[in-house]
Amino acid sequence: MSQEPIYEVNCPAGGMWSKVISRGKVLRITDVEGGLNLSALFYNADDRTERYNMPDTLKGQQIFFLTHPFCLHTDMGRIIASMVTDTCGWHETVCGTTTAEMIQEKYGEKTYQDARNDFYRNGQDGFMTELSKWGLGRRDVVPNVNFFSKVVAADEGELTYMPGNSVAGDYVELRFEMNTLVVLVSTQHPLDPGESYAPKPFSLSVFVPDPADADGDACRNSKPENQWAFTNTDDYNRLRFSTA
Repeated sequence: MSQEPIYEVNCPAGGMWSKVISRGKVLRITDVEGGLNLSALFYNADDRTERYNMPDTLKGQQIFFLTHPFCLHTDMGRIIASMVTDTCGWHETVCGTTTAEMIQEKYGEKTYQDARNDFYRNGQDGFMTELSKWGLGRRDVVPNVNFFSKVVAADEGELTYMPGNSVAGDYVELRFEMNTLVVLVSTQHPLDPGESYAPKPFSLSVFVPDPADADGDACRNSKPENQWAFTNTDDYNRLRFSTA
C-alpha cells in the first residue's frame, strides 16, 4: 500500500490499544521483533451488540485459521473486516487468550505494586481494561483472533503451538467493511511453551486506500459465503448511511 498513513503508533510489549476505525480504512498491524501474539476483538462501532463471530467465520469459509483473502464475519451475517494483505500466512482463531491464572501458573507473579510497568499482564484483563472504555464488559468478551500465532490440529483434535511463525517486520492489513471498534492486547499465546514471560511490541498504521473494485476484490470473491455476507454488509451500510 503506497499511501501515507493517517495514523501511526508504536505499542510496547504487553501493551493494549483500542480505537474506532471507520469503514473503508485499512489497519496495518506489524510484528516489530518477531514472535508476536496479538489477541484481537472486533465490534460494530454503531451497534456493539454485533461483533466478530469465530464459528461463523470458520464454518462459512471452511477454514481453521485466517490469512489473505479470508474475511472476518459477524454474528449478523455480515463482514466486519477483510484481510487484504498478509506476509505471515497463518493467524490462529480457536485458542482464546491468557488469563491471570494461566500467567501466574506458567511464569510466576509480578504485580503492579511490586514491579510497576514491568508487572505481568494477561489477555483477559487487557480486554476488560480496553472494553470498559467503550461501555462494554465481561459478557462482551467472545472468542478472539490471535494474530501472528500458528496452532495446528492433529487428526485426533490435539492442538499444537508452532513457534517461529512470525518474523520481525511481518504484517497484516485489515480493511474494515463497517465502522469498527478494534481492541488489541499483546500477550503470549495460551499454548506458548516458552518458560519466560515475554510478550512482544507491535506497531499500527491506518491508511485510506483506493476504493475497492467489487468485481476484482479477492476477499469478496474468495468464497460464495463471503459474497453473500458482503451483500448483507452493503445493504446495511446503504440503508444506514445513505443520504440520498
